[in-house]
Amino acid sequence: MSSQGIILADLDGDRTWRLADYVKRGGYEALKKIIAEKIPADEIIGEVKKSGLRGRGGAGFPTGLKWSFMPRAFPGAKYLACNSDEGEPGTFKDRDILRYNPHTVIEGMIIAGYAMGCERGYNYIHGEIFEVYDRFEEALAEAREAGLLGRNILGSDFSFDLFAHHGYGAYICGEETALLESIEGKKGQPRFKPPFPASFGLYGKPTTINNTETFASIPYIIREGGDAFLALGKPNNGGTKLFSVSGHVNKPGNYEIPLGTPFSVLLEMAGGIRGGRKLKAVIPGGSSAPVLPGAVMMDCTMDYDSISKAGSMLGSGAVIVMDESTCMVKALERLSYFYFEESCGQCTPCREGTGWLYRVVHRIENGLGRPDDLDLLNSVTANIMGRTICALGDAASMPVQSFVKHFGDEFAFHIEHKKCLVPPQVQYEGSKIYVA
Repeated sequence: MSSQGIILADLDGDRTWRLADYVKRGGYEALKKIIAEKIPADEIIGEVKKSGLRGRGGAGFPTGLKWSFMPRAFPGAKYLACNSDEGEPGTFKDRDILRYNPHTVIEGMIIAGYAMGCERGYNYIHGEIFEVYDRFEEALAEAREAGLLGRNILGSDFSFDLFAHHGYGAYICGEETALLESIEGKKGQPRFKPPFPASFGLYGKPTTINNTETFASIPYIIREGGDAFLALGKPNNGGTKLFSVSGHVNKPGNYEIPLGTPFSVLLEMAGGIRGGRKLKAVIPGGSSAPVLPGAVMMDCTMDYDSISKAGSMLGSGAVIVMDESTCMVKALERLSYFYFEESCGQCTPCREGTGWLYRVVHRIENGLGRPDDLDLLNSVTANIMGRTICALGDAASMPVQSFVKHFGDEFAFHIEHKKCLVPPQVQYEGSKIYVA
């Protein structure tokens, strides 16, 4: 973890997550400052804009701008939602925030509620990490007992309450409108947009949805100022970011580093490549992000702009590292199977197209590939992208396009020779290294 960390700094595993520990680290000082000084909502949103904070869930949309979309003069109820439905392969940062520092998310959401005039919020937590859900419920109880949630917070006229809501492990509920449908007790399927959640969200009321890490960054911004947060990163990429590093590295885990840090530094923090092997490929932003060759990735810095320029996305910050023992066809087969299984089935291009992608990659991997299969894969992805209600179709297509683009020789070898370009003994040794 970087010494410049702000979310994971000064934590001691399971022993420092409670309210008293958070207060010792400066917790709830930002909220107390807002209440005591009666800071105007527009000023708070202005600080968030100044900070350069971009959404940490994947899209990277400017947070302050998103908050400004909430209609201030709306006469009825307005809602806030935290997207903790962390279901994308390779991503495991949000659960650690909720497990080890839940009060920073709670404080961030209270501040957001104050800034946007919301009196109620929900944290939608991935259903397969139920112990994290239980811990967050305990943290909520502590905050209520301390007068930090509920009516007339800290003796003011501001009221805000927050509730945890758990999903059941459906990847599609990470899409913000499917998340809202699920909270309402409906089948978790994405909504048509427009209307957007800012005008028609939870229960048909204006709603703002942000990621866990996004809310967790807010207390520091209000306490230290937007300029201080921006200075931790780089222009247009303010602050620190958590990266979930997995794959063929010696020390997989979550690392909080300033945006703009070279990938080589992050790789070194993660202990480098296991067994002294060579870096082959990296998926820099979760399984839906396009894969990049290792040589390209080594020239990147870890920020939205650099990764985008290289042809991929920073996304959720899930960095999947693959060494030279990896069969790229087999890796893509596993990813394609995931998206095939997780499609909600609402849109025909996604429902049918993800099945096509998986079956074609599966037959290539199993020695049944056909000469026109690579053209077929590109054709199917072209007919999925941009033709679905949500981005899952694109998420299933981008890995296929990038794997074929950068590692087409491996796919062609599979099709022509009915076997893998990576020698079996190398794959075997690599897998031994991976599971050691």
